[in-house]
Amino acid sequence: MNAADLILVAVFAPLVGAFLILVAGDQRANLRDTLMVLASVATFVPVATILPEVSAGGLPRVDVVEVVPGLPIAFEVEPLGMLFALIASFLWIITSFYAIGYMRGHHEGNQTRFFACFAIAISAAIGVAFAANMFTLFFAYEVLTISTYPLVAHHQDSEAQRAGRTYLGILLTTSICLQLVAIIWTWFAAGTLDFTPGGILAGKVTGPELGVLLFLYMYGIGKAALMPIHSWLPAAMVAPTPVSALLHAVAVVKAGVFTVLKVIIYIFGTETLRTTGVSEWLIYVAGFTIVAASCIALTKDNLKARLAYSTVSQLSYIVIGAALATPWAIMGAAMHIAMHAFGKITLFFCAGAIMVATHKTEISQMHGLGRRMPFTMGAFLLGALCVIGIPPFGGFWSKWHLVGGALDAGEMLVVAVLLISTLLNVAYLLPPVLYAFLLPPKPDDHDLEVGHHQHHGEAVALHSYGGEGHGHRDLEKRGGIREAPLFCVVPLCLTALGTIALFFYVEPLFGLLYGIIEAGTVTK
Repeated sequence: MNAADLILVAVFAPLVGAFLILVAGDQRANLRDTLMVLASVATFVPVATILPEVSAGGLPRVDVVEVVPGLPIAFEVEPLGMLFALIASFLWIITSFYAIGYMRGHHEGNQTRFFACFAIAISAAIGVAFAANMFTLFFAYEVLTISTYPLVAHHQDSEAQRAGRTYLGILLTTSICLQLVAIIWTWFAAGTLDFTPGGILAGKVTGPELGVLLFLYMYGIGKAALMPIHSWLPAAMVAPTPVSALLHAVAVVKAGVFTVLKVIIYIFGTETLRTTGVSEWLIYVAGFTIVAASCIALTKDNLKARLAYSTVSQLSYIVIGAALATPWAIMGAAMHIAMHAFGKITLFFCAGAIMVATHKTEISQMHGLGRRMPFTMGAFLLGALCVIGIPPFGGFWSKWHLVGGALDAGEMLVVAVLLISTLLNVAYLLPPVLYAFLLPPKPDDHDLEVGHHQHHGEAVALHSYGGEGHGHRDLEKRGGIREAPLFCVVPLCLTALGTIALFFYVEPLFGLLYGIIEAGTVTK
């Protein structure tokens, strides 16, 4: 099978999986869940198979259909898209197992619809990653938005419906009213929407118009969550935790910041941005978003809400790297897509595991939780350290390159923002771990928890999934480890270990992304 065929398999395998999941339905839940896992593997394998060719400098391409002359739906794999596709497809495998454990352990309804929409979203994410032009990317970007709406509104109560309206309203409004206008403008100005090394706008759009066009793109890409159009992201936290993992680590927000990078590198061109200074305002907006979102995160007691604002902040690391437009900054921004993905998915996996095992959602409720859930809280610590960006965790490398890029650009304010943000990361990510391991459980905490689980009929779930092999009354008498289902705990441990692996085995990632600079895509 040649590379063109592999591209099509990677894009369409999740859609086939979604169809088969719907056919299996709730009546054959085991078959349905197996099909989801198989679809995730069938997506990752062709993506991984293309990797050697892209690493060697190849750009495999396939044109699907020409909509109008010179404007096809087409896919081309370059290093940046290769990275995003690898992350999305690989983490889908892990998230599939986690979602099975979470959805069953939490007794969620409408699981067939949930898994089918999840698969469609991954197909759209691969389409975004492999898009050969801005038209194809925009189409896949919109499919991603629409397919994830049912996931955000999954619980179908008033809160979920309100969050779904906010999610869909902001993302569709920004993409149609701003991003689509920018795309049409680019088409008429440049005569093409193909992603081209060095950009396609040099000499075609100049002066203040170039700044306006950049504004339309940056705020039209609502999934990047620049303030003040970030509110859809915290609102979406009403969704089940696997959806939060999809939103924050695997597909949605990564599609946003990936699109930002593609537009900066292949539409505007980094040299154009540096020589005109047209992206200076974006540096300040992204810097403000980094610090402001971190400060808001400090005020949130709800764990998922704190992590949501953390994501808003971390996304702007990638935006600020793109806006700096230096080789080191672009490298750091691209690397942060991977580093943040592993760190943040670990944190959300842990939040979901805590919900399943204890029904705790607030950080102030987590006193002594590390003694009951040592694997989960230990993984949370590793994920937090990765997001903070200290060695030996992958997040160190992306922040190191971002600081280097800021120094290259002479932007000392950006260096200060990154350092302040890192301290704020420590302040809002480590307290849950400190509460869990260093503080004793509250006196009435255990009795309340047991009563809560009995009220929800979950004593059996604790017995079956807790890993102790003893009855619930034994646990009540002597405490012990009470983790979430294994399908929840094993994935979060794997992604936590991945944050360390990315530190020690970063060379292949660096080599892949350096291909952008060597090819002249990012001018030195």
